[in-house]
Amino acid sequence: MRKSLGGQVERAATVGSSAAAAHRGTLPWFVAGLLLLATGCQTYSRQAEHMTSTWAAGNAATAATEFARRADKKADSKDGVIWQLEAGTALRAAGRYPESNRQFDAAAVRMDDYERQAKVKLGREAAAIFSNQQNLAYEGRSYDKIMLHTYEALNYLALGEVDRARPELIRAYQRQQDAVAENQRRIEEARDAERDSGQGEAIARTRADPGFNSAINGLTQNLEGFKFYADYVNPFSVYLDGLYFLYAGEGPSDLERATKSLRRVAEVAGNNPVVLADLRTAEAAVNGHPLTNAPLTYVIFETGRVASREQVRIDIPIILADVSYVGAAFPKLAFHDDYARSLTVTAGNQQANTTLVANMDAVVALDFKNELPGIITKTLISTVAKAAAGWAVNDAARQQDEGLGLLARIVTAAVQAAVNIADTRSWTTLPKEFQVARVNTPADRRVTVNTPGSAAYTVTLVDGRVNVVYVRSTSTGSPLLVSQFRLK
Repeated sequence: MRKSLGGQVERAATVGSSAAAAHRGTLPWFVAGLLLLATGCQTYSRQAEHMTSTWAAGNAATAATEFARRADKKADSKDGVIWQLEAGTALRAAGRYPESNRQFDAAAVRMDDYERQAKVKLGREAAAIFSNQQNLAYEGRSYDKIMLHTYEALNYLALGEVDRARPELIRAYQRQQDAVAENQRRIEEARDAERDSGQGEAIARTRADPGFNSAINGLTQNLEGFKFYADYVNPFSVYLDGLYFLYAGEGPSDLERATKSLRRVAEVAGNNPVVLADLRTAEAAVNGHPLTNAPLTYVIFETGRVASREQVRIDIPIILADVSYVGAAFPKLAFHDDYARSLTVTAGNQQANTTLVANMDAVVALDFKNELPGIITKTLISTVAKAAAGWAVNDAARQQDEGLGLLARIVTAAVQAAVNIADTRSWTTLPKEFQVARVNTPADRRVTVNTPGSAAYTVTLVDGRVNVVYVRSTSTGSPLLVSQFRLK
């Protein structure tokens, strides 16, 4: 090696040189080990491609079965959490609420375990240096944890177990409180990883490279113009919290909580007329005015598919023997614009369109933007280490035999290409937007919903003073998935 690239790279080079130089027969075994490391290196987006396509077409029943089968098979693997989240959503859309909550519960247990282990996972991070970040366990992002408990609450409401929804909403609120601290922990982890790698010089040189900076800036170029929600707020989770404690709560403290939640949503969701009307109702109730007995029907609309992650290859500068640039893979958000812009609700002589409560693309984009610096740091550490180790093996093999050296170059190049993938794992079955409408419940208790690209669907409401019709649409041409529950 011409120049030291830090302690981690020097150790990698030493290991590679020793392994190859000890004996001519050692190299094939070392190469075999590298090949084994590369086995199964395929981006999550490719692994989930068929299931995601099925989901996008609106075939919730088939998607639920396929996601659930994969989640059960991979429950104890590094990808267990992400498959359980996907399965939970698809099962919920298919009306299989107990199974959905089973998957969400399993994911929550694993995420809690990962949080407890956060301070002792250095060994796992070090192992990823010679592979990729996708070979680490998927621990769940802040918005995953918030939505998991939000969906569990909705599942309990759909099952008529109203009281069991309360603790899930409280947990969702707590997850939002924890999100800021969790983001700070990610920043500190990345900083510590860079410091401990001994690769500061190589990383600094890379970050100073104009071409690299231009390519990295392209990873967030499509995030420009987004209106982000402050402090990891998920407006839909907060809105559901407000509705629940307004209508299903007990006593003044719950009304206070409902008012606080609805006020918070009103601040971030703009002039949403439904949210503002609910806030006025809550404020009046807090001031001693009884809730109206006029029956109400809410229509909650999940539309489209949230942004997912795709892989982008970027060259990074490494001055290592005859190597100037090495390719590295980074994630980038891909947005899905095939979605119904709103839902039309017809109830008797009333007609209303749903309006935006939460843009989940904005929630995901903020998390991605905050996570990206750490991803870049860890990817640079990994890429430099793998390049150094590969060069050391190739150089040692060449010194023994030119033919062996050629074989080593071919194999190490193939292995590095195989493990050079980005971590594209993300919860893809979330919606792009949450919207809401509110109408007076008509005398015939029949509500019809439709979008321009779907057939109309008429719901006969169950008995109740406050009813909720829940509608899911994955794309403009997909069928509407409709369910309902009674809130009061």
